Amino acid sequence: MANWLDKAVFYEIYPQSFRDSNGDGIGDFRGIEEKIPYLRDLGVNAVWINPCFDSSFYDAGYDVRDYYKTAERYGTNDDLKRLFEAFHEAGMHVLLDLIPGHTAIDHPWFIESCKDEVNEYTDRFIWRTGGPWGKQYKGIASFLCGLSERPGAFAVNCFATQPAINFGFAEVTEDWQFASDSKVAEESRLLMQDVMKFWLDMGCDGFRVDMAGSLVKEDPGREHTIRLWQKVRAFLDENYPEAALVSEWGNPPEALRAGFHMDFLLHGGPSHYMDLFRTEPYFSASGRSDLTEFIEYYSAAYADTAGSGLICIPSGNHDMIRMRDTLTPEEMKLAFAFLLTMPGCPFIYYGDEIGMKYIHGLKSKEGSYERTGSRTPMQWADELNAGFSDASPEELYLPVDTGADRPDAAGQQADPDSLWHHVQSLIGFRMQHSALSSSASFRFLSNGHGYPLVYERWDKDERLVIAFNPSAETAEYSDSLISGGKIILQHNDAEIEGCRIVLKPMSYVVSDMLPPFVEVGASRSTVPVN
Repeated sequence: MANWLDKAVFYEIYPQSFRDSNGDGIGDFRGIEEKIPYLRDLGVNAVWINPCFDSSFYDAGYDVRDYYKTAERYGTNDDLKRLFEAFHEAGMHVLLDLIPGHTAIDHPWFIESCKDEVNEYTDRFIWRTGGPWGKQYKGIASFLCGLSERPGAFAVNCFATQPAINFGFAEVTEDWQFASDSKVAEESRLLMQDVMKFWLDMGCDGFRVDMAGSLVKEDPGREHTIRLWQKVRAFLDENYPEAALVSEWGNPPEALRAGFHMDFLLHGGPSHYMDLFRTEPYFSASGRSDLTEFIEYYSAAYADTAGSGLICIPSGNHDMIRMRDTLTPEEMKLAFAFLLTMPGCPFIYYGDEIGMKYIHGLKSKEGSYERTGSRTPMQWADELNAGFSDASPEELYLPVDTGADRPDAAGQQADPDSLWHHVQSLIGFRMQHSALSSSASFRFLSNGHGYPLVYERWDKDERLVIAFNPSAETAEYSDSLISGGKIILQHNDAEIEGCRIVLKPMSYVVSDMLPPFVEVGASRSTVPVN
């Protein structure tokens, strides 16, 4: 694993909406650079920048028109290189968003592939000959026809403007298909490796990979896709051993076996991630009181992947409704304490640290649809456009929250009791404790039914027990393991009485199980060394 990931805390930046430096109403690289001191003060030490390559922007940059060139709206390649250097000078790492599964419909590769003549790009995309066109294939959103002089229909990965790059099929059943180990499929992989090399040589520290499990088609067990990424990982290990590879896969045992360093728990899929903060959220005082399905899934995935990579839990991202839509700022303090004491690298979506709201009722922008309300401009201060831009409000990429109670970074930094200061303090606390590093050991102690939620983290030097009570009632947990523990962090009232933790409403506690660690029951032992 890239060594720096063990202490990394990430911040996701949606570049269109982070900071506009030139007054055109849209965020840019220089705007991001301006705010590096803010990120450093918050305590994060790594960032993930959403797509910034040249694009048609039918899907907010996830439709790439040129993998080797930045989008003009953000700045030049030199501006991005300068941004890498500025982050590195601040002791921070940078991931770019890589979109390997599809391009824009007006990417030069696809334009050439559309021609009714054989050329080097003829098979770069998936073309189906013969009909009927409506037949569906696993991993392919649909086939479209009528847009080229070439007879046939092309596969798309998501939107109609995103033709699928050809990484082959797990099983070839028709004459228009290529095998996943064919020369055509291998050339597609090598092209993506060349893209990665280009940006890594410029100063990028790795990639978050969009739809990483979607490349090889009709691959139900994803074994062929896994082998493809293992080859990419071997390339990185040989040439860029400190480069990080993070997947949008949603199945950590598969993704980490494929060679990714980290995989996200996603809002879709089997992980029950939404039970934490959004769908009848556990961390709401009025929400659900049962987290058993999440704990069952996470515990099994953790057991399958411990030692081979990380499972990441984000506060949110550009594809889901903001946490603030279902949690109050006070409830978010407990949610962030959970995020920042769990294994894996925490990911903070821009603005979540100040409790930015999801803005309802906005029209779709660049394919955002219901996601639009989570992509509004960062709120920096109580001034014009919340300090995001000097442009007139009607020229902004998206409208700023106009609510009278909207939070902003400056106001929260001035308030010692704010969510921002709470998050900052938690990041600092995480950095101070080796048992909270990304790869330190972990186990749930409670089963998630009711309150409190309790788990332990440990390494060779320390063992911590962490307990949460987001409910409106006092909660207790008894276990001989915690006898003699010392409280080193708490929010609201909590105390340890012998073998019992007592947590008042809306509270959490971190207890240090001071050495020597003693065996407690047949299922527990002294602290293992990773």
